[in-house]
Amino acid sequence: MSDLYITWQEYHQNIEQLAAKIYQSQWQFNYIVCIAKGGLRVGDILARLYDQPLAILSANSYQGKGNGIRGEINFSQNLTVLSEQLEGNILLVDDLVDSGITLQKSIFWLQEKYPQSIREIRTAVIWQKASSHFVPNYSVHYLENNSWIHQPFEKYELMNPNQLFED
Repeated sequence: MSDLYITWQEYHQNIEQLAAKIYQSQWQFNYIVCIAKGGLRVGDILARLYDQPLAILSANSYQGKGNGIRGEINFSQNLTVLSEQLEGNILLVDDLVDSGITLQKSIFWLQEKYPQSIREIRTAVIWQKASSHFVPNYSVHYLENNSWIHQPFEKYELMNPNQLFED
């Protein structure tokens, strides 16, 4: 497995490419739900571009800081959303799909919490790894060699606030 290093400029260009793919599909959605933490930046930019409300579903499956070790997926008890009801078509976004488990379980979580009001859920990610058994509706890059992606914000996982002043 190789490493893929992403700059801030590449990261933002990738989100714009994802937005273009969604736009070209002409699918209309009522809400964007991002999976935090990885999908926060993706969801924020898409919500701004599409002028749609952003909801946040917190999920975590990695144990420890920056060690890449997966554990059981934990979800927040509630969705952070400004309206009382999530309804219509939902665009569920994350930064990447590695195994597919997080996206699958997030869809299940949403359908369980909002069984009467969600019509359709589609998924969007920047990177889709070949190791994933889940295929998102929209993606920018397919990583056949399952590269480990080093995103530009990862450096903050390996430091603390005190280190900002050590230079």
